[in-house]
Amino acid sequence: MATFAERIRELRQERGLKQTEMAEICGLKVRSYQYYEHGDGYPEVPGLLFLADYFGVSLDYLMGRKDERM
Repeated sequence: MATFAERIRELRQERGLKQTEMAEICGLKVRSYQYYEHGDGYPEVPGLLFLADYFGVSLDYLMGRKDERM
């Protein structure tokens, strides 16, 4: 199964967003968002919930625990 980093990169790209745009949407500095996509860190729980809601997926999907989006 995919990792968190792979999932958020894939979801961002599906929407045609750049990392800078995604960082702005999340209220983060670009480097902080890049850490997530490189697998060097994770958002705290509110950030995970925001990302799951924004992309319309479950937390299990976002974290790579399931392959079904919902």
